[in-house]
Amino acid sequence: MIAGRYRLAHTLYPYARHIDQEAGAPAHHPIVIVGGGPVGLTLALDLGLRGTPALVLDDHEGAGQGSRALCFAKRTLEIVDRLGAADTMLDKGVVWNRGRVFREDREIYDFDLLPEAGHKIPAFINLQQPYFEKFLVERIRAAQANGAPIQIRGGNLVTAIDAQAAHVDMQIDTPDGPYNISADRVIACDGARSSIRGMMGLSFDGRVFEDNFLIADVTMQADFPTERWFWFNPEFHRDQSVLLHKQPDNVWRIDFQLGWDVDRNEVIKPENVRPMVAAMLGPDVAFDLEWVSVYTFQCSSMQEYRHGRVFFAGDAAHQVSPFGARGANGGVQDADNLGWKLAMVTAGQAPDSLLDSYHYERKLAANENILNSSRATDFLTPKTPVSRMFREAVLDLAEQVPFARSLVNSGRLSTPAIYDGSPLNGPDATGLPHRTRPGSSVLDAPTPGGWLLERLGDGFTVMAIDCEPPAVAGTTPLTLHTADAPEVAVRYLGDATSALYLIRPDQHVAARWISAGAAQIVTAMNKASGRFA
Repeated sequence: MIAGRYRLAHTLYPYARHIDQEAGAPAHHPIVIVGGGPVGLTLALDLGLRGTPALVLDDHEGAGQGSRALCFAKRTLEIVDRLGAADTMLDKGVVWNRGRVFREDREIYDFDLLPEAGHKIPAFINLQQPYFEKFLVERIRAAQANGAPIQIRGGNLVTAIDAQAAHVDMQIDTPDGPYNISADRVIACDGARSSIRGMMGLSFDGRVFEDNFLIADVTMQADFPTERWFWFNPEFHRDQSVLLHKQPDNVWRIDFQLGWDVDRNEVIKPENVRPMVAAMLGPDVAFDLEWVSVYTFQCSSMQEYRHGRVFFAGDAAHQVSPFGARGANGGVQDADNLGWKLAMVTAGQAPDSLLDSYHYERKLAANENILNSSRATDFLTPKTPVSRMFREAVLDLAEQVPFARSLVNSGRLSTPAIYDGSPLNGPDATGLPHRTRPGSSVLDAPTPGGWLLERLGDGFTVMAIDCEPPAVAGTTPLTLHTADAPEVAVRYLGDATSALYLIRPDQHVAARWISAGAAQIVTAMNKASGRFA
């Protein structure tokens, strides 16, 4: 059992001396990513598959032990599926869509997250973060073997950064001593305690919630179904809440609310954790403790996610409480948003100003995640008599009437952000379905040629539904006939008889029309590429 200290679950990129350490002058790299977690690895893979060199620096040599991020949402899995890494995750992960909510000793309602029929990827899988990282690294190794320009250097700790107008200088410490490099752009994916953010003296403003949660990974053979179970005030843990999730390898994740005034060093001791778990599972269930930690949750965000040539992503840019699975999922979507923009700018295909849209779009997403996460944590940990009275009244109603169940907040689960108001958004024809408007991620659907998301190009795609797409240089045409794909009609046409959609490289809608000529599409594509003139 690990409690409060770092130990590798998987050694993925052991330290090896690099030629850069022998250079007389600092070697220069187009893009340096600091942090080899889910966000940094996703970004490196995306860039490498686009032919853009990416160097990942991580102070460790692989994935740390413990489940940490656990619930990976449909949109995140669609992103890693585009990158070729989803199959192993889906094979290993525990697929789930059903949840149950309990109050004291009784179930008050259940819910189903399974989306409408006709999607390749499930609503959620439970997969421990070390596996998520391991599978990404395996995919990176395969991409490297095919020429993708990706490097990962473990045991490389960034100790100084100097962001200048023309480049970024960095000092790196290793087991063999320090060395220096420079970069065109640096992306900090180094977590909530980001050393890059600290070295640059940037603020991380937010709110700490006055509560503690003990998170335990428990190995056991049990008959619990593959569902998300959440208890308010259970008999085995009075006046607090508990969450239970199934993981691969017969491991179960249990979150115990503890309250604010606890001795964090004492509560993680096995002799104190085991009675809590035993009270929950009952006397006949044998179990082992695999990993235990205590968290105090906070919701925080930087004011700006771009600082010249340095960008911040994932927990380095924004942090949320884990209820709702919005942390790692939001971070992977940061990488998805930034990757294609960095690739286009690095290749000279778009102006540097395109990168400004990263802050707008992902700040919007982070604000949405923080709002939902804060509401969930406030519901779980009411701090005033009035807020507690509200929660109890909501739970009373939820047992009796369905409408009140939407007010019960045990964590609004992660959904992809829609970039309303983005400077990259183009025209939006009236009469088409609201959920596929510009800024939204493309909804998957089965088509005769395969899943819709799999048929989109790596760059911009012109998707023509029941019409012919105009020929537009620099785009991939995709023609769909709804007679053979009824789900496409429901999701993209509504009451219209035909439509044209311009899809961005990150599979978000850039613009849509009932009909349009090549010139209109080129204008929208230029706007979506940062070429606003």
